[in-house]
Amino acid sequence: MTHPFEIELETTLSASPEQVWEAIATGPGIDSWFMGRNEVEPREGGVAAMETGGRREEAVITAYDPGKRFATRTATAEDGRFMAFEYLIEGRDGGSTALRVVHSGVLGDDWQDEYDALRRGWPFHLHTLREYLTHFPGRASVPVFAVAPSDGRSAQEVHAALTRALSLPNPVAVGARAHAEPAELPPLDGEVVWSDDERIKVRTADGIYAFLYITGVVLMFHHLFGPDTDGAEAAWQQWLTGLLA
Repeated sequence: MTHPFEIELETTLSASPEQVWEAIATGPGIDSWFMGRNEVEPREGGVAAMETGGRREEAVITAYDPGKRFATRTATAEDGRFMAFEYLIEGRDGGSTALRVVHSGVLGDDWQDEYDALRRGWPFHLHTLREYLTHFPGRASVPVFAVAPSDGRSAQEVHAALTRALSLPNPVAVGARAHAEPAELPPLDGEVVWSDDERIKVRTADGIYAFLYITGVVLMFHHLFGPDTDGAEAAWQQWLTGLLA
């Protein structure tokens, strides 16, 4: 049985409406804080596309009002499922911007688990958006995606493996220093900016690195702003696969 849903969040960002628009309504901007590689055709009726792990998903742009409103909607599947996203931008005093996000649609049979994952995921993504606009404004990142099966490990076991690999204490506290040396890439040295039972996010001088556990798999969504990005996705995939071997 399908089930309609709606998630609404609002956050205030230390950035101008123009900067927020570039972040949420252009391909390079979305690449720098959300998921996958993105393309945006800049017009109402255009296509917004996201590719993650070789899978491409497309949506129609249903609203395109630069600096104010951006919205998309996927096609309706045979069972009625679809996803819609709406971003509303409003400038505030002092050069800040209020951003309201509305994520709605219809979920499938396992809608409760999917809804819970979406509900937990949005604060994490908006936190990444804030990190991007605060520390890397005006820069476009190279997005990195890697995934590996957890092979029956619990969330606690995966979290422990990640903390060891990132040279972090357990429990992991925001502000802790992380260090890792993935093969064929510069060392990662940075600060933990998010930590919970399922996710660790690290900001370095040249990137935002996110490590996530979702039932059955471990994911990485990184945003790299430095010059040494050639081969980064393959190198991080090798690092993650070796970690869980």
